[in-house]
Amino acid sequence: MIHLGRLRALREVSDRGTLAAAAEALHLTPSAVSQQIAALEREVGQRLLEPDGRTVRLTAVGRL
Repeated sequence: MIHLGRLRALREVSDRGTLAAAAEALHLTPSAVSQQIAALEREVGQRLLEPDGRTVRLTAVGRL
């Protein structure tokens, strides 16, 4: 079962474009958000984010 907090972290990163902005919105540290995303990627067995210059964006799998 996928943890809801991890999905929230992914949504915020997607909406805001950076781990730091997502962390601020979630009242977490960027490291905590990164750990949430990494755990979610391990659960689904796929990369969900990819770097895009100074921001990140969802991969095709992340958009699904």
